[in-house]
Amino acid sequence: LKLYLYGYLNQVQSSRRLEREAGRNIELMWLTGKLAPDFKTIADFRRDNGDAIRAVCRQFVVLCRQIGLLAGGTVAVDGSRFRAVNTRDKNFTPGAIRRRVEQVEASIERYLALLDTADRQEDEVAEMRRDRLTERLARLRQQMRDLKAMERAVAAAPDRQVSLTDPDARAMATNGKGTGLVGYNVQAAVDTKHHLVVAHEVTNVGHDRSQLASMGQQAKEATGADDLTVLADRGYFSGEEVLACDAAGIKAIVPKSLTSSGLKRGFFGKQDFVFDADRDLYVCPAGQELTRGGQRSDREGDVIFYRHLTACSTCELKPRCTPEKLRRIRRWEHEQVIDAMQARLDRMPDAMRVRRQTVEHVFGTIKDWMGRGHFLTRRLPNVGTEMSLHVLAYNLKRAIAILGVPMLMKAMRA
Repeated sequence: LKLYLYGYLNQVQSSRRLEREAGRNIELMWLTGKLAPDFKTIADFRRDNGDAIRAVCRQFVVLCRQIGLLAGGTVAVDGSRFRAVNTRDKNFTPGAIRRRVEQVEASIERYLALLDTADRQEDEVAEMRRDRLTERLARLRQQMRDLKAMERAVAAAPDRQVSLTDPDARAMATNGKGTGLVGYNVQAAVDTKHHLVVAHEVTNVGHDRSQLASMGQQAKEATGADDLTVLADRGYFSGEEVLACDAAGIKAIVPKSLTSSGLKRGFFGKQDFVFDADRDLYVCPAGQELTRGGQRSDREGDVIFYRHLTACSTCELKPRCTPEKLRRIRRWEHEQVIDAMQARLDRMPDAMRVRRQTVEHVFGTIKDWMGRGHFLTRRLPNVGTEMSLHVLAYNLKRAIAILGVPMLMKAMRA
């Protein structure tokens, strides 16, 4: 473990490089007592002791809590995509297969046209050209058969995706237009006091919407806080997740997702309608009262609709409200939890700035240590262990910067 920690603190993460350094680096010779394990022994240690490595990472967070390095009351949660060993060429989705089939079909048509031209020529050069074209056509047809077989494998996969090098890696979208990667979604909860990572998790789910409650509960357990506030960006917004946080005693602060097409067209948004809980109705921008109408159920629970049956047709604000006959407002049965969260966000207008300052540089630092590269291990459990080593090294470096080596050593001995 000391060998790995030294390596991750000094941007030497591969087992082969650690093997070389252990035999020539004086600092490592002293640290390991002149032990010089081979690369396979080093790699096997990381693979076989994943649970213990993650436990050490958690225990260091406990130490930081005990010596007062954690604020404990507020954490920022975010996720970042990290590349896996698997390249995009070795990842297959229905869309990727369709594009590759189209490319191969176009190549086959082009070579058939060239072969037809060569057949009309009788010289020796044309004969050699026909042989080359025939060979290339055979390779393309084999490639087409392979793609058809892969198409069947993708259709049978639970998430309609297959990665060949690392079966657990998944294609994920990134912020850049038309960009993406094959990798993992790393989640982190970072304390706002000294920016220490209190909880982390590696997933192969390409979005963050289902991660808020899980990360909040892990952060609450790690910090020991009875009253925890979790800051996250709008990518985490989910009514079910906010409700789960509320049930666990966690105060989530997440901006709502602005997905309404009406807002984009300049119509009033739901936030422009004021809900009167005592009378169970909405008051619209024109002062009219929208009362409870129909009700239906969706995957998140019961949804109630509010409307005014007569006022909309004669309202002067209707052109700014709805193109339909009347305006309906949708209210989830647990909407009061969302309203309470919005009130917290209104009272803390700098919440998203605090979130950015707290958590985003953590991912930037770790990616910089990785050399903007990719994970070295394969499969989700092994990648999780690798990330735990990165987080442990990051937290250790932060603690040294805050306390200094003598104070930290004293705290660890105590």
